[in-house]
Amino acid sequence: MLSDTEENYLKALLRITAEHDGAGEAGTNQLAATLNVRPATATDMLKKLREKLLVNYEKYGKISLTERGRNLAVAIIRRHRLWETFLFDKLGFSWDEVHDIAEQLEHIKSEKLVERLDRFLGFPQFDPHGDAIPNAAGDYIHEARLTLAEASEGTPYAIVAVKDNSPSFLQYVSQIGIGIHSEVTVLQRYEFDRSIALEIEGTKFNISDKVAQNIYCKPTRSNRL
Repeated sequence: MLSDTEENYLKALLRITAEHDGAGEAGTNQLAATLNVRPATATDMLKKLREKLLVNYEKYGKISLTERGRNLAVAIIRRHRLWETFLFDKLGFSWDEVHDIAEQLEHIKSEKLVERLDRFLGFPQFDPHGDAIPNAAGDYIHEARLTLAEASEGTPYAIVAVKDNSPSFLQYVSQIGIGIHSEVTVLQRYEFDRSIALEIEGTKFNISDKVAQNIYCKPTRSNRL
């Protein structure tokens, strides 16, 4: 049986390693920063996880999940995203509220509960932030996508996910009219600070490069035809 803290480390490792083009490795400082702990604290936990055969780790070396560690991490991510979807779709929580509550609910380990929750929700494939929900076999849907910072000028895109799930970020993008499935067009990218002029469903806004890097999009269907 894993503690909540151990599960949080596995989940963080999965998210970090999945963001590095399949490299599957992370650094101790990177992990510590993600979890907002001291590197020494992260090192102590990594030793415990290595003893449980959940991570591959050597001092000053890169960290990777073992097959068992990855399977457990995927199960945690699955529970988290199903709870987020339940809170958003069925209980009326906003997308900036669901993450913190799901952080608590994800540690309920009943497989029967998770299976029934998945069925009750109609086997959703994506959570309210656009992140793929692993199915019961641990498989994800992998969609080709890019950030708004990479989007081409004059091309219509649909918003599919956000990288930053913090309440402050989600509240900000909601205020300017950006949500999952919103249609946007990059009107102009300013060389000075890489900020972007956007048209969001008929309304024009400017966003910073930092914001653009935290929003995922894909060309709209009409644009791909």
